[in-house]
Amino acid sequence: MSHLTIFSDTNAHASESFTDGAEISRRLGKIGVRFERWEAARALTDSATQEDIIAAYQSQVDALMDEYDFKSVDVVSLTPNHPDKAALRAKFLDEHVHSDFEVRFFVDGQGLFYIHKDGQVYGVLCEKGDLISVPANTPHWFDMGENPHFKCIRLFTTPEGWVAQYTGDKIAGGYPKFAQQFC
Repeated sequence: MSHLTIFSDTNAHASESFTDGAEISRRLGKIGVRFERWEAARALTDSATQEDIIAAYQSQVDALMDEYDFKSVDVVSLTPNHPDKAALRAKFLDEHVHSDFEVRFFVDGQGLFYIHKDGQVYGVLCEKGDLISVPANTPHWFDMGENPHFKCIRLFTTPEGWVAQYTGDKIAGGYPKFAQQFC
């Protein structure tokens, strides 16, 4: 189940918590973060190709590509047996920004986004069916957990995709990790 936890950026104790998708969308919308639930146009198997996955969500993908002038779309997948899972996880655990939107739709699995905005930290557990779009230059971090399991559609406006620019703020270290929050 999707979950939003709101913290102060000076205190890692939750002040509010929500599981209703419409309320999550409303709360995140106030800080410019898009959150939606999508349904596939057809069933997907575990062996579905990138093309199959994108085709199952083609109308939603096309709408976003038109709205934001995205230039490319791909599918990324990570499983608990990936040999570089620890290094990949570490890459996104520190607060960073991107000069582009970070758009991720969870076809399967889950991941935990933290967004640092306006004196608060928003912890968003995204699961299968969730779309999250973090605006450009918005401080955030992502925790996929020690044993990641997710398959996501990503959309990009630039050929190089998301390039992380680390803020140097150590705030991420003070908030619950994926396993502490949801396992």
